[in-house]
Amino acid sequence: MNIAEYKDIYVFCEERENKIHDSSLELLGEAVRLVNDRPSLNYKVVGVVIGNHSDELAEIAGYYGADKIIFLHNEKLKHYSTEIYTELFMDIIRNDKPDIILIPATVLGRDLAPRIAARCDTGLTADATKLDFDPENEESPLLYVTRPAFGGNLFGTIINETKRPQMTTIRPGVMEPIHKDTSRKFEMDKREVDIDKIEDKVKLIEVLKKDNMAVDITKADIILSGGRGVGDNFHVLEECAKMIGAEVGASRGAVDKGFIGKDHQVGQTGKTVRPKVYIACGISGAVQHLAGMEKSDFIIAINKDPGAAIFSVANIGLVGDALEILPLLTEEIRIYRERPY
Repeated sequence: MNIAEYKDIYVFCEERENKIHDSSLELLGEAVRLVNDRPSLNYKVVGVVIGNHSDELAEIAGYYGADKIIFLHNEKLKHYSTEIYTELFMDIIRNDKPDIILIPATVLGRDLAPRIAARCDTGLTADATKLDFDPENEESPLLYVTRPAFGGNLFGTIINETKRPQMTTIRPGVMEPIHKDTSRKFEMDKREVDIDKIEDKVKLIEVLKKDNMAVDITKADIILSGGRGVGDNFHVLEECAKMIGAEVGASRGAVDKGFIGKDHQVGQTGKTVRPKVYIACGISGAVQHLAGMEKSDFIIAINKDPGAAIFSVANIGLVGDALEILPLLTEEIRIYRERPY
C-alpha cells in the first residue's frame, strides 16, 4: 500500500426523511476545520451521498462545507442496504483513494463503518469525540482520534500509521456544523451506479418508523436533567418540564438506577446535547456527564452540595434541594400564566 496515494477527507452524508442528517452536517463542519488547520496538505472535503435522492438534497452537503460531492445514484436505492452501500463505498475507496473517512455514529453509521473497514483491512476508531492532525508534524496527515474508554472513565487517542483509509465514527452532537452558505462553490460528481450485480442477502419487507412521541433530547432548546440526587422522583421534573417547554434528561447514575429510560441519558455513554438552557438537578458533575452537556448555551445547576463539580461549569448555581425548588418554580409559572391581562 502506497499511503502517499491517499488524499482528502470524505464524509458519509446520511439521509433521513429526505434531508441530510444533522450528524453528517456536523462532520462536514469538522472536516472543514481539519482542512483549514493543516493547509500544507491541500486536502479537500468530499461529501458522499448514496441513494435515490434529488440533486437538491445532495447539494446541501456543498452548502455545509463540501468542496466536492460524490453522488452515487440509482432509482432502486430507496432504502439503506448494508451490502449495497458497503460495495458502493468500496468502489469509491478503490477509485478515489480517500485518506480519511468520517461516518456519523448513528445506528446506520455503526452498521456501515465496520463493514467498510473490514473490507479495506484497515482500522476503525468508533464513537470518537475529538479529531486532530499530528501535533508534532505540520506536514503529517496522520489523524489523532480521541474517544472515551472504560465506561467513560478514561480517554484514549488512537492513530492508524500503516493502513488507509483512516476511518472513524463520530458521536452525534459533539462537533459543530458551519453556517449554511448557498453561495459556496463546489463540484458535483454524480455517478449512476449499477447495483444489479451486488448480491444483497437481506430482503427489506417493511419500514417501521419510530413513534413520533419518542424522546430526542438532542434537538431540545431546554433540557431539565436529573441525577441520582433526584431519586425516584422524575415526575417532579416532568411536571416542571411541561410547564417550561423542556425535555427531561438524566445522568447515567439515574438511568442505571432505573429512574428513567436510556433515551434520556446525557453524557459520554449517553447523548451529547447543546440546548439553549440546561438545568441540572441533583447532578454532581462527573466529567463523563459534563462532556455531554458542557457546550450548552446557558447552564443552571441545583444541588444540595455547595462543593459539587457541576457548579464549576454553571452560569447560575442554586444550593438547595431540587425537589423543593422545582415545585415552587412550577407553581410560580402556573400562577403567572393564569394572570388576567
